[in-house]
Amino acid sequence: MIAGKDAGCKQPPGVLAPRIDATRCEGKADCVVVCPYDVFVVRKLDASERRALPLVARLKVWVHGGEQGFVVNPNQCHGCGLCVAACPEKAISLTRLVAEMG
Repeated sequence: MIAGKDAGCKQPPGVLAPRIDATRCEGKADCVVVCPYDVFVVRKLDASERRALPLVARLKVWVHGGEQGFVVNPNQCHGCGLCVAACPEKAISLTRLVAEMG
């Protein structure tokens, strides 16, 4: 479904980056599949990451196999929004990293 690395990209890399809401992410990896720039990984949370979550989110993580999505290459993001659209939990948003020069 990805039409090419630059199709639909709204920004050069390093302007926007995805942010994952850890209280919503269920680790389904849709973001990993659709991202043409290898911005995401899904992996098991370590003990300190689990403890940092609120109780309800910890239970949700446990039910879903202890995995969540992580942004590992934020500077590779081109702002295409494929990850935002693909996330079934609506756990991903795009945030500006740098102000545009104008």
